[in-house]
Amino acid sequence: MSEYLFINTNNDLLRIASESIVYITADGNYSRITVSNGDERMVVQQLGTIERLIKEQLRHSGVNFIRLGRSLIINHEFIYYINLSHQQLELADGRQRYATLTASREALRQLKEVIEKQRL
Repeated sequence: MSEYLFINTNNDLLRIASESIVYITADGNYSRITVSNGDERMVVQQLGTIERLIKEQLRHSGVNFIRLGRSLIINHEFIYYINLSHQQLELADGRQRYATLTASREALRQLKEVIEKQRL
């Protein structure tokens, strides 16, 4: 059964299945949510607020989301490729490539270590 992230403002209600969220980026006082069908939605919430909502609302699938630096939250289920020297992170699901993002070398190194430990 899917878990849903609800983002509620005075005028809008956004309901997104957690497994469809690929990544979320900060854009000033807004956040841009990218989902697996390619749609993007700008919401009037800062990334820290979105991170808090994920922790509060997504009981089981919330562990799939990782904050990388100040401007990015990713769903680790979509991690396809990490390149430390070029500071690149590719997100894909095996059929479709969603994004090539940049992050600090240190954030990517820590992410790589977490993934390697999970594999053991």
